[in-house]
Amino acid sequence: MRGPIGAALLAISLATPGLAQNRFPSIPPEQMTPEQRALAAAIQSGPRAAVPGRDNSIGGPFNVWLRSPGVGDRLQALGSELRFRTSLPQALNEFAILITAREWSSQYEWFAHHRLALAAGLPASIAADLAEGRRPEGMNDDQRVIYDFCIELHRTRFVSDAHCAAVKQRFGEQGVVDLIAVSGYYVAVAMTLNTARVGLPDGVAPPLPELRR
Repeated sequence: MRGPIGAALLAISLATPGLAQNRFPSIPPEQMTPEQRALAAAIQSGPRAAVPGRDNSIGGPFNVWLRSPGVGDRLQALGSELRFRTSLPQALNEFAILITAREWSSQYEWFAHHRLALAAGLPASIAADLAEGRRPEGMNDDQRVIYDFCIELHRTRFVSDAHCAAVKQRFGEQGVVDLIAVSGYYVAVAMTLNTARVGLPDGVAPPLPELRR
């Protein structure tokens, strides 16, 4: 459903506990198949396990991906590559993730990565402007390059010569590929979270306001 009514229903489903119940309940370890257990172990190990504040549970998109462990394993491996071995500075990589979360109004994705972005050095004021759907004020040159590239890619499905050249000049050809990949991967994450109606932790209010476009 499109238009104001569809947007309103989406906002209600994301904000109302009764309508935002997860469509994919957690799978107890004893009920997992061998393939699911292997995927769970892969998710709980490696660089993700060292992220400060992580509770190491199988939540977010990972619980959903357990339903297709072959796909889930490849997705989690790609996510690990894009988060922990990207050529982009961590703060800018997280900025790109937040841009994706805002474009998809993915409340859980924003919730999960906002603190990581701030811890990596992204100014809180930039994240706040982005959450409100505004072009952030006070961006430095690197932040502006990332923002312009990602917003144009998300909204027009193309990237202009100027914006592509700006990323290439600053971060090289690998930086261009890594920025495309992290944006696309977190679109898939947002799709998973929004489709599954993965809820926020108890007591956490939806961090993203509804946008009128």
